[in-house]
Amino acid sequence: MIALIQRVKKASVEVEQTTVGEIAQGLLVLLCAEKNDTAATGDKLLKKLLAYRVFSDDAGKMNRSVQNLDGNGAHGGLLVVSQFTLAADTNSGTRASFTPAAAPDLARELYDDWVAKARVQHSVVETGVFAADMQVSLVNDGPVTFWLQVAPE
Repeated sequence: MIALIQRVKKASVEVEQTTVGEIAQGLLVLLCAEKNDTAATGDKLLKKLLAYRVFSDDAGKMNRSVQNLDGNGAHGGLLVVSQFTLAADTNSGTRASFTPAAAPDLARELYDDWVAKARVQHSVVETGVFAADMQVSLVNDGPVTFWLQVAPE
């Protein structure tokens, strides 16, 4: 599974001009399932993401996770948006191939499972709408953007 995470001051996602998800400070998570991924792969990615240190401490070092924004356990938000294009193979030609991406049914199952588990482990989780045409707005903080990927076992 792949997560492209962006540290944000705020972010939102709209579907058909209606806001369906919105967070203040936290992480915008663009989430992609690949064809060999499993729920266990998603579990590893979620554990890594929740602990990943991308927020600054009092000394300005990236030593705080989304689950410990202020050093006292305050949670930032997660805005999770499905994005199969992260699995693009761009090695040849001028048009991406999406053969590494999970089939839509598997991708939806893994996305839904990931979001449900994130909601159990984190207090602020908003989402887009799986497979919808979405408009994502964000104020990237830094900018700070990381590509997280865990391979299936």
